[in-house]
Amino acid sequence: MDRITSHEQGLAALASHFAGMPPVAALQVQVDAWREGCLRLRAPLAANVNDKGCAFGGSLSSLMTIAAWGLVALELESAGVHADVFVADSRVRFLKPVFEDLVVEATFDDAAEHAALLDVLRRQGRVSIRLQARTVLADGAVAATYAGRYVAIARS
Repeated sequence: MDRITSHEQGLAALASHFAGMPPVAALQVQVDAWREGCLRLRAPLAANVNDKGCAFGGSLSSLMTIAAWGLVALELESAGVHADVFVADSRVRFLKPVFEDLVVEATFDDAAEHAALLDVLRRQGRVSIRLQARTVLADGAVAATYAGRYVAIARS
């Protein structure tokens, strides 16, 4: 199987996984892109709007959380490593209201941690890794930021 096909299958599997979780499905998440340690998700404002006509803070927080989770899951699965990934802790800052469709980008917080991810998981059976995400507006401004720590536990 060539890399492009495997890559596309990973994105399709992630989208299917999201669709199978009712709270995530309600966000109407679209897996937009995954490359170079970055996962981008989108969701329509209409499905995530609050009483003020802007994005619901819970939707922004949820979308950033699952983007970071999805990035770890994709990286592990693409390497043929099967593990359960859990969010351990997180912090969100809301900087600006979002009056447009939601766009979130998740990345690894530390390049050395990212580089050691597979090795540590294979040796120890579990690994902790920090990620960050941000909600990006069409004009390039950042509307919200997220910092989270995830734990991956190898499946037996």
